[in-house]
Amino acid sequence: MRFEGTENYVATDDLRVAVNAAIALERPLLVKGEPGTGKTVLAIEVAKALGCELIEWHIKSTTKANQGLYEYDAVSRLRDGQMGEERAKDVKNYIKKGKLWEAFTADKRPVLLIDEIDKADIEFPNDLLQELDRMEFYVYETDETV
Repeated sequence: MRFEGTENYVATDDLRVAVNAAIALERPLLVKGEPGTGKTVLAIEVAKALGCELIEWHIKSTTKANQGLYEYDAVSRLRDGQMGEERAKDVKNYIKKGKLWEAFTADKRPVLLIDEIDKADIEFPNDLLQELDRMEFYVYETDETV
């Protein structure tokens, strides 16, 4: 599996080397650059060229890193428990999987685009370093590792 560019994206030699190294090492690739230089298009074209699913996580100023892992809706579970709902007995019914969870558990390795990461809090990238480095994270509510 190698990326050589596409009909719509002409990649420089250095960029092809970086993308192919990330593919071979099965490691994340951080692409930095000025707005409008084609970072998002690169992810789209890599996914197309390699026949991979593209998972897009668009970051806003209010986005928190843990939202990429999962979100637990304790309030809904409490409300359902008070109403006697059967589903309240299983905590898994109240966990919404994030984009990293989706990417880490995909049947075939996808391309995960974390777009506009610079819009988030300054600590946002640091908050995901361990998860991206290990390619796993712990879900406290279910006592499982994804």
